[in-house]
Amino acid sequence: MVGLLNEIGASKAGGAPLPIKATRGPASIRKPHKGDGVRVWQMIRQTPGLDDNSLYCNLLQCSHFASTCAIAESDDQILGWMSGYIPPHQQSTLFVWQICVSVAGQRQGLARKLIADVLTRQASSQIKHIECTITESNAASWALFRSIARKLDAPIAQRIHFARDSHFEHLHDSEFAVTIGPFHRESAARLTA
Repeated sequence: MVGLLNEIGASKAGGAPLPIKATRGPASIRKPHKGDGVRVWQMIRQTPGLDDNSLYCNLLQCSHFASTCAIAESDDQILGWMSGYIPPHQQSTLFVWQICVSVAGQRQGLARKLIADVLTRQASSQIKHIECTITESNAASWALFRSIARKLDAPIAQRIHFARDSHFEHLHDSEFAVTIGPFHRESAARLTA
């Protein structure tokens, strides 16, 4: 499920929101490490529209899946997070699980840059497709992935993947599987422009 953060303010869980500080410099993007797990977990918990994962899940993403995840930060503040993985039996696909960008990181194209960072890593040299799931009402995520398809000059397709009635028992809106590709690895650099 992909969700984009519009605003970090009141916590989804009713707890205190993460502090929002103005940053002085441009964001740098890097692979996460185990020490990032708690801050990633807190950011996701503060992001309306994103499903909470367990802290343990985020620790695994920041360690076992670090090569397909990315963090944007400035002045020791996490501005963005992207989690992804290569699905079994789909070695040419990056599945984007979650993306969020804080208020302080908006209007910098960080969501696209997070994906570009993962795609341009040596470990991603076989990737020719991007996949994710998006609910019908998530306009920000649809706009993001359509812009990614345009920049990659790649086709985009969608189909129901998890249906509200048969998979979620009416507890969650249907999730559409979105596939971008195939694309040439060299075109991933266009995502940073």
